[in-house]
Amino acid sequence: MMRFFEDSITNPFLLTGLLAGLGASFACGIIGPYVITRRIVFLTGAIAHMSIGGVGAAIFLRSQWGQAFGWLSPLHGATVATLLAAVLIGLVHERIAERMDTLIGAMWAVGMSAGILLIKFTPGYETELMSYLFGNITTVSMGNVWLIVVLDVAIAVVVLVYHKRLLAICLDQEQAQLQGVNVLAVNVVLLSLVGLTVICLIQVVGLILVLALLTLPAAMAAHHVSRIVPMMLVSVLLCTLLTTLPRISVYGTQVSPESAIVLSAAGLYLVSVAVRWSRV
Repeated sequence: MMRFFEDSITNPFLLTGLLAGLGASFACGIIGPYVITRRIVFLTGAIAHMSIGGVGAAIFLRSQWGQAFGWLSPLHGATVATLLAAVLIGLVHERIAERMDTLIGAMWAVGMSAGILLIKFTPGYETELMSYLFGNITTVSMGNVWLIVVLDVAIAVVVLVYHKRLLAICLDQEQAQLQGVNVLAVNVVLLSLVGLTVICLIQVVGLILVLALLTLPAAMAAHHVSRIVPMMLVSVLLCTLLTTLPRISVYGTQVSPESAIVLSAAGLYLVSVAVRWSRV
């Protein structure tokens, strides 16, 4: 553990990786409780996998038409794809909810397949796609840290404005609609917030593993607190611990920090379940 702090003096990526984890923890801890309360984990997975298509599209455009799209980052493509997916899923969920499971499954597969297919037409970029699929917290740039900070601010502002309406649809959508809440618009807002949180988590744990960090800390918090705001606070704290301690602990070993983070979250969740059962 001490070696990590000693090497961080000469290796700035160690520090930026920790900062990225802290920034992602804030977004994850705030949005995670909404996800598990609203029971939209499956929708969250679809949004995350749709963003893979955005990553592939950005890499393809930048490679084929560098003069026009040289500025384009895979994170830009992922952001556009997640927001489009959020709007599409929100609209479809409102109109044809009875077929939602089939559609989400299809979007899940299509998004990932499109991203991989576009990369196949862009030789030499497979490694870059892998870093977004499975995360690469060891090479997070300061620019990406600032992007996460901007997304955190945007998420915090939207949550402050929409919190009561978000909570209303999470607890009872039909009752919220009777009270005059625009359920469709608020659902789209929530799914868009989920999409932005996915972007924050991309380089911390990757798109494949994003569901674990987005849901497990919030689920652990829900074991011990019932109100949404305390749940957010506990979830942020748990996310912060999970993105820092495992990362530092496995430094210098063959264990990837992304896997360590997710496995630690799973292990802590099992402990939380056991503690909850012991109280019954």
